Amino acid sequence: MRLSMLTLLLLSALCGAALMALAFGARSVPLSQVWAALVTPDPGDPAHLTVTAIRLPRLWAALIAGAGLGMAGVLMQAVTRNPLAEPGLLGVSAGAGFAVVAGSFLWRLGDPALLALLAFPGAALASIAVFMLGGGGQVTQGGTSPARLALAGVAINALLVSAISGMVLTRNETLELYRFWVVGALSGAGERPLALMGGIVAAAGAGALLTAGRFDLLAMGDDAARGLGAHPGAVRAIALLLVTALCGAAVVVAGPVAFVGLAVAHLARFLAGPGVRGCVWLALFLGPVLLMLADTAGRLVIAPEELRLGTMAGLLGGPLFVLIVRRLRPGAWA
Repeated sequence: MRLSMLTLLLLSALCGAALMALAFGARSVPLSQVWAALVTPDPGDPAHLTVTAIRLPRLWAALIAGAGLGMAGVLMQAVTRNPLAEPGLLGVSAGAGFAVVAGSFLWRLGDPALLALLAFPGAALASIAVFMLGGGGQVTQGGTSPARLALAGVAINALLVSAISGMVLTRNETLELYRFWVVGALSGAGERPLALMGGIVAAAGAGALLTAGRFDLLAMGDDAARGLGAHPGAVRAIALLLVTALCGAAVVVAGPVAFVGLAVAHLARFLAGPGVRGCVWLALFLGPVLLMLADTAGRLVIAPEELRLGTMAGLLGGPLFVLIVRRLRPGAWA
């Protein structure tokens, strides 16, 4: 009953955030015209064109990226038992971005769909590298400490961001590309394969909900999970596959955006409790709400200019990260 009520509340919040994203910006559009643009669009009306051609693709991109990053954050924290695990902080998003940029700049690939597919092996390799550097390859009683895994993520993230910057700054059209691949943005979302990435996030989200019980068993420890019929190695492999799909799709449509998965995972756990299935389900709504609000705020705070989505996410998520670190106790989540 509680989860149903939370779902209704978050669905209402999602609808409200979507209306704000469509109505507010450098040029505000009345809600009546927003509705008319969605129901009976007029290509000759500038307000309708703003809603349908510019803001609606951004809305879909925020929905896809927010859901992907939010659910990935929940899964990463559940599997690693680490409250600091998050796609942006642990370099997974940067790994996806690096693979796409490398395909474009090193091998001159131009097909958006082909470039998008490169994001997934990039995210997988980055997550494996961080997990191994953070001690995840050694399954011990204490597991991986939050600080060690976070430091490994910071190192990998810094390396990948530097490599992205180096490649991007070798081209004449560097500024816009640099903004997208280093900061993240929803502008120009209509040029990205939204339908394909949305399908990937939907499939991975369904997989996360179906296998959530296995992740709950893993939270008890490897020995307890084996005793209850789970195979820790297989569960971690499933988690890696799901996180790779969710992060890769999110990076394709929004670039590397940090702190969203961190905030969503903690907020979902606060609302739904420790169960992974409930947290994943709430993250499906919480992530898009946070991204839509951050994107709308970025368009309003220095209008008519725009603060990029990654910048707004950092401004909102940075203090949360500091708060979580300060609240960590020795041995927490071990």
